[in-house]
Amino acid sequence: MKQRKGWVLGALAAVFLAGAGEVVAGPVLDRIVREQTVRIGYRDTSMPFSYLVAQGDVPVGYSMDLCMKIVERIGALHKLPQVKVVHELVTSANRIDKVREGVVDLECGSTTSTAERRRLAEFTIPTFIAATRFLVRADSPYRSPFDLSGKRVVTTKGSTSEKLFRAFNEDRTLRATLVTARDHAESFSWVANAEAEAFVMDDVLLYSLAAQSGRQEAFRVLDERLTIEPLSIMLPQGDPEFKKLVDEELTRVILSREIHRIYRKWFESPIPPDNINLRLPMSFLLRDSFKLPSDWIPPN
Repeated sequence: MKQRKGWVLGALAAVFLAGAGEVVAGPVLDRIVREQTVRIGYRDTSMPFSYLVAQGDVPVGYSMDLCMKIVERIGALHKLPQVKVVHELVTSANRIDKVREGVVDLECGSTTSTAERRRLAEFTIPTFIAATRFLVRADSPYRSPFDLSGKRVVTTKGSTSEKLFRAFNEDRTLRATLVTARDHAESFSWVANAEAEAFVMDDVLLYSLAAQSGRQEAFRVLDERLTIEPLSIMLPQGDPEFKKLVDEELTRVILSREIHRIYRKWFESPIPPDNINLRLPMSFLLRDSFKLPSDWIPPN
């Protein structure tokens, strides 16, 4: 325990010392400092990462809180009296383009860091690890995906989960029947109304749908994961000093355990607008990744 504590303190000291020397600004950071403005890309419905509580409100969420830590660090490091934040709505279709075109300095949503995307933009240390899992009714006997052999499984048409489960079903000779629904709400209703035995999708979405149903205790999410997906903040290429600053601040937030407080706020506490609680404890994968923060991701 003493050895680990010493490593954590040493790592924290390294982070602070790295920011104590001469401040160097690349093209993105230079523009931010010159204009005293950070452009943050946000999602309007990616609860609890980045979303709007009401039309016209400032976006809130787990990713937004982390990005505001970065904004504060920029202001402190460059001795700026005030840093203005401009919020730019992004979508799944345009978020990478808006980062590459310089419209957005920090994309603070729920974006997975993949090998293909890392060729187009920079990604920070992962801030969350999502997984494709199965939601079932709490009174069902199913404890593993293999218990679903010969059963009916639903997912949303056109989702990545559809492709993943088709491959899993074939590779493991599960012989389950896959049905697809128009949207996530309809997929969830199939399980709620006993028209399907399981709903396969990203676990955060499954917990969110269960919480919003008003019958959270009536559902369970199976432990087994089909995929592991690291979510990160996305930023433009071509400014290593900016990325270094961002990663150093995230490292500080992680190693100081401040991120645990932020996580509990958004995943284990009532959140606006309806005070639902996702009741999603931090996974052992995310907890372990926080022991040694790194932006290295295995090739995928």
